[in-house]
Amino acid sequence: MRTKLLSLLAAVALLGACSTDPQTAATTSGSGASSGASTAAVTSTATESGPAAGSQEDLAVNVGDRVFFGFDKFDLTADARTVLERQAFWMRKNGAVTVLIEGHCDERGTREYNIALGERRANAVRDYLLTLGIDANRIKTISYGKERPVDGGHTETAWKKNRRAVTRVN
Repeated sequence: MRTKLLSLLAAVALLGACSTDPQTAATTSGSGASSGASTAAVTSTATESGPAAGSQEDLAVNVGDRVFFGFDKFDLTADARTVLERQAFWMRKNGAVTVLIEGHCDERGTREYNIALGERRANAVRDYLLTLGIDANRIKTISYGKERPVDGGHTETAWKKNRRAVTRVN
């Protein structure tokens, strides 16, 4: 019994001695050596690179890729206009990017009604981007109505998340 206990303790100590620090593991080269300076350099480089310019991730992280609407509404709020102004600036900076504006609704109402409302929402976003100088050839729209909810809940909180227009980079 005593031998089994000692063997178990030795195995645990051996496994503990073999563990690798996650920070060191991410930055070591094939030599098995790492220094604090190289760890900082690798971490700094990874952080500075960020999402690729002109990508969907760049738009979502640095600008915002969605705007929200009130119940049974397709007019743009002041917050929505602010996001769209940032999107227009981003699109001018990334001149080759084309986008698809998706119109979405909450689950209330018929499928047909929500498809039409989602289309009005997507068109409201497109029209505002056009007034901000974005070329119409760079923007397409589609309505998903209530078919693609972000939140499947049946509460006002869920419905607020689902009443949106999302800008997708093609």
